Amino acid sequence: MSSDFIKKLEDQSDVVLRKTKDYLPFLSRLCLVATFLEDGVRMWYQWKEQSNYINHHWNCGSFIGNLFVIYNLFGQLIPSGLVLARKYVKICVGILFGVVLTQTIGYGILFDIRFLLRNVALLGGLVLLLAEDMGEAKTMFAGVPTMGENKPQNYMQLAGRVLICLMFLTLLGEMTFDNFFTEVVRAVEIIVGLPLMICVCIGYKTKLASCILVVWLFFINIYLNPFWMYNKSKAMHDFVKYDFFQTLSVIGGLLYVITLGPGGVSFDEHKKNW
Repeated sequence: MSSDFIKKLEDQSDVVLRKTKDYLPFLSRLCLVATFLEDGVRMWYQWKEQSNYINHHWNCGSFIGNLFVIYNLFGQLIPSGLVLARKYVKICVGILFGVVLTQTIGYGILFDIRFLLRNVALLGGLVLLLAEDMGEAKTMFAGVPTMGENKPQNYMQLAGRVLICLMFLTLLGEMTFDNFFTEVVRAVEIIVGLPLMICVCIGYKTKLASCILVVWLFFINIYLNPFWMYNKSKAMHDFVKYDFFQTLSVIGGLLYVITLGPGGVSFDEHKKNW
């Protein structure tokens, strides 16, 4: 791919970003907390099932099971709403960290590597939320801070990028070849997505790579995870819905990378000094 073509793509992406600067930060936060909002709502509709599962899994009694559901219900919906309003972000992120930890232990995810990695990677989005809240300097986006030479925030942005990339890797489905076209889409997802995610991870052509991935993952998510097409009584509905909102969180993380920039620990930042 020629450098002129890449330069044109970067210029076009900058134009789009400037036109969307007023609502892109909010959209980033919404996508990031979408999986928490969905899970909080699920706790309400599946209260009895979730409480019984915790009770039977840990033999802890219905009181502890109900307490688990209450914490995960209000501990996700309220902090997510406050994050969207940019109120008490540090406290809300701490509560959401606690939810992730509680679910990891409560559901026995510690012994399921794939789901454990997803939960760990979900923390990447929360780290980016903290990075935004801790920043003070202005950027090209109204109301969005930049990290400048502040090393703690730079490393937080690096951690966020790496964990978002980790979540993307856990979303790559296994090849079953039950449906040829679906497997072709999954293969293209790997071929296209993996190199771009590596660029995001190391901070090279970060905004351009993130923009392409956001558009790409949006359409891939709708095609591969159409949970609305499954019967709600079937287990597949919940699995596909879970993947849909997890992918939405990856998109939210990428949008945050676009709004915040790659940070000081990145190739893009170091190129300025060359």
